[in-house]
Amino acid sequence: MKVLQINSTVNSGSTGRIAEDIGHFLLQQGHESYVAYGHGNRPSSSRLFKVGNEWDRRMHGLKSRLFDHHGLGSVKATKNFIRQVEVLQPDLIHLHNIHGYYMNIHGLFEFLGAAGIPVVWTLHDCWPFTGHCTYFDRYACDKWQQECHHCPNIHGYPQSWLIDNSRSNYRVKNQIFNAVRVMTIVTPSQWLANHVKQSFLKTYPVEVIHNGVNTDVFKPLDAPGAGGRYALNAQNYVLGVANVWDTRKGLGDFIRLRGKLDASIALLLVGLTRQQTDGLPKGITGVPRTESVEDLASLYAGAGAFVNPTYIDNFPTTNLEALACGTPVVTYNTGGSPEAVEKGVGYVVEKGDVDGLALAVRRVLVQGAAFRVNCRLKAENFYDKNDRLQDYLALYKRLCAVASHQTVYDGLQN
Repeated sequence: MKVLQINSTVNSGSTGRIAEDIGHFLLQQGHESYVAYGHGNRPSSSRLFKVGNEWDRRMHGLKSRLFDHHGLGSVKATKNFIRQVEVLQPDLIHLHNIHGYYMNIHGLFEFLGAAGIPVVWTLHDCWPFTGHCTYFDRYACDKWQQECHHCPNIHGYPQSWLIDNSRSNYRVKNQIFNAVRVMTIVTPSQWLANHVKQSFLKTYPVEVIHNGVNTDVFKPLDAPGAGGRYALNAQNYVLGVANVWDTRKGLGDFIRLRGKLDASIALLLVGLTRQQTDGLPKGITGVPRTESVEDLASLYAGAGAFVNPTYIDNFPTTNLEALACGTPVVTYNTGGSPEAVEKGVGYVVEKGDVDGLALAVRRVLVQGAAFRVNCRLKAENFYDKNDRLQDYLALYKRLCAVASHQTVYDGLQN
């Protein structure tokens, strides 16, 4: 079986690492794996296809900002990529994030609709069924259920400076995304699955396949981990991890949390820029984003609690990584984030309740030993990467079988 995945990044960030893990697993099982991507230069076990170049990406970004036409740029880059796909002739195409200023959705879905290749589309956010935004719950907006217009989040990613084309974008997506014959939509969370079933994508089958983590890498440690290099006491610091720390990820709430905890409890944030690190108050250590999963696992394992004060999210892999390391999770009641957190592995707090975060952290630090075994078991039973990769492989085989039967049927009809 020859599988082509398409994602904005390669082997970087949560979606890039998911695609990389799937590709590596396919190769182990004797299949062929290819990954097409928009930007980044990380190595991969799969054969790579770069879509466009930096100039094209900049022009696509400018078109998005000036005309709210995200996904409608990169025409030539997409045409060139489609020619490569036609030569490759994959048995199945797996879409991840097709937003990110690199892919023209008209060109891509015109090809998918005509080619008859089975498609899996893992939605990592809500962009595929809205007229603009990746998440709408920040504004409690439900226009996407009927038709987007007058978008309240026009300045959110993918940002438009002046024009609101959410109604037109919504109609375009509705038309072209519903033109694929054999497609299954996968969501990492039940929360997102429920939303898809209320959207214009509801005609497609929807399956929930949770994100998985490598439980051989993300695991509890007997000795103090990487936190030691930052002069942090083992199991007495609170950890936060994000690819990009901003208001959406709760950076301001983390800073407020500092003032509500005892001074002996250190806070460590991973993924900050130099400017953000320089602005941190005393008692919070900031470090840049790391591509080393071993270092990251060590930081998780050494922490007394993992705090994820995210305001907008789908099914954060960071929660799963913390659980696999035996570290209890405290998170806001946001999207699918609470789905991995139940009694005995952490606490769920309402958005913006920093006092609630502080109370939950104190409880976790006092009862840490009782939580740690439960956290690890939860990760092993539900979020082991190999189990979830088997789910994807089973789905691939099923869709390819359906496509094969359809091809035979079409041939008999002709």
